[in-house]
Amino acid sequence: MNDRQYMELAIQIARSAQGQTTPNPLVGAVVVKDGQVIGMGAHLKAGEPHAEVHAIRMAGDKAEDATIYVTLEPCSHHGKTPPCADLIIQSKITRVVIATTDPNPKVSGRGIEKLKDVGIEVEVGLMKKEADELNEVFYHFIKTNKPFVTLKSAVSLDGKIATVTGDSKWITSSEAREDVHYLRHTHDAILVGVGTILADNPSLTTRMLTGGKNPIRVILDSKLRTPLDSTVVTDRCSKTWIITTDYGNKMKKEKLEKLGVTVLSLGENIRIEKLLTILGERGVTSLFVEGGATVNSSFLQERAVNQVITYIAPKIIGGKTAPSSFGGEGFQTMADVLELEVKQVKQMGPDIKIISVPKEG
Repeated sequence: MNDRQYMELAIQIARSAQGQTTPNPLVGAVVVKDGQVIGMGAHLKAGEPHAEVHAIRMAGDKAEDATIYVTLEPCSHHGKTPPCADLIIQSKITRVVIATTDPNPKVSGRGIEKLKDVGIEVEVGLMKKEADELNEVFYHFIKTNKPFVTLKSAVSLDGKIATVTGDSKWITSSEAREDVHYLRHTHDAILVGVGTILADNPSLTTRMLTGGKNPIRVILDSKLRTPLDSTVVTDRCSKTWIITTDYGNKMKKEKLEKLGVTVLSLGENIRIEKLLTILGERGVTSLFVEGGATVNSSFLQERAVNQVITYIAPKIIGGKTAPSSFGGEGFQTMADVLELEVKQVKQMGPDIKIISVPKEG
């Protein structure tokens, strides 16, 4: 194996912990000596040992004169755990290959500097693009203090999300729905409008065959219409945050809070940018929007979208008044529309999954 193959292994190991390290980044590490892997590890959860610690512990005394491949620059500061750069030095590793630097101002460049200062050979940039994509959520949050927003929709071939009667179960296949549950697992929070709660009484939990993490449930409800007996209020499977306005019923607010729901008022109206700021302040690094046409259009109008995931089913629903994935007034001219760049197209059962991101510039 060569350097690239070892780094590919480190990235693969890092990705295995997707959904469980927030607010920390995904990191993988591999220790190699004499052409043999002698240690490997991933960061598994915030507050627990970093990837380098797991890999070096596995390598033990054999780590002396070895090479360590790390997907992200080793930390150099004391946080909840000691600096990984210090551990690398203590283990007498002589070469460190790093995919990308850490955007965190507490770390950026300092871990590399510390290693070089003691004579360790350091190489930076191998598979940087892949490593950066692995932590796009972490990077976005570090730079903006707001969650990375993924907007998901499931539509028919003619762009409908339901029939004229509102029937939407099921447009897409079981394979696509299983994928959606995985995406719930990898996001800190999931968001819908109160219309979804009133129409479907969903649980908004993660239901994968292998389990998974339930995201915080965020409900946009300007007048506090969420029923006290709705599943998101009563099941206690995850935290529920209701975002409302000053026009929300005060007595209803008290009743919801007694049932364990967090109710947050954004003033006279719900502005998406203000919502994202508040979620960021509460530590939400990623938000999965599963709203209907009204909620989706609110995010679209404020261009508060970092990624769009669309599942297209080979079905034609028809109907002039059948809802589509985006409502509202829409943009007036083609010059104003949100332009996207397709990153991935994948067959998922009979359906097609398309991942798109806003075009830069």
